[in-house]
Amino acid sequence: MTKFPNLLTKEISVLIVEDETLLALGMEYSLEEFGYEVSGIETTADGAIKHVYENLPDIILMDINLKGIKTGIEAAKQIWNTHKIPVIFLTSYCDDKTIKEAMLSEPYGYLIKPCRDEELKVAIQTALHKHNYFYKNKNTLENKKNINLRINCENGFSYDKAKNLLFKDEEIVKLTGNEIKLFDILTDYPNEPVSFERIYSYIWRDEISDMGRLRTLIYRVKNKLGVNLIENIFEMGYKLKLK
Repeated sequence: MTKFPNLLTKEISVLIVEDETLLALGMEYSLEEFGYEVSGIETTADGAIKHVYENLPDIILMDINLKGIKTGIEAAKQIWNTHKIPVIFLTSYCDDKTIKEAMLSEPYGYLIKPCRDEELKVAIQTALHKHNYFYKNKNTLENKKNINLRINCENGFSYDKAKNLLFKDEEIVKLTGNEIKLFDILTDYPNEPVSFERIYSYIWRDEISDMGRLRTLIYRVKNKLGVNLIENIFEMGYKLKLK
């Protein structure tokens, strides 16, 4: 299930995913000095994914370049899709290509190694604040192994939450990043309207809502699909039209 940490307590657990042992141990010491609990140190993407499934940390410090086939970016995407746990990336590289690739997985922060303790502390506090804001009204989700991962909509459309893919009669419909996030938040609540503010903050991670921007996104989705799968519930929000 998704966890929503309380900033007023010290019961916040942090997972460190870093294959440089000395750096990982140094961060562990600093985090414990800040009052956080370190749920563990992992050195691979697969180890991080397994750790999250078993321990559900509140936030993750994720090195981008890890040992093994998978990168930290791939691990972050999978963890976000299944558990909605915020990730702060760590990297020794600050070139535009690396940053652009990392940003595609929607991290809550980006730190260049080696980072100072104050930078680490501020990054974690900021990430937790933003995450709490985006989910302050969101009900705790059941772990995805216990819910239906394929949501069937009208007109032969369905959305696979595990793969973040929209299908039309089993053919994949190409979606933009924001369109994927729109279907992701709406399918979290398939049987009820989701408030405009909640959708907006989930997609753009901004505390100030621009409803014109959201309406434009809904309009573009309607035009792309050729049908209106998203219903506007007066003064309540948007809701998927289910089969």
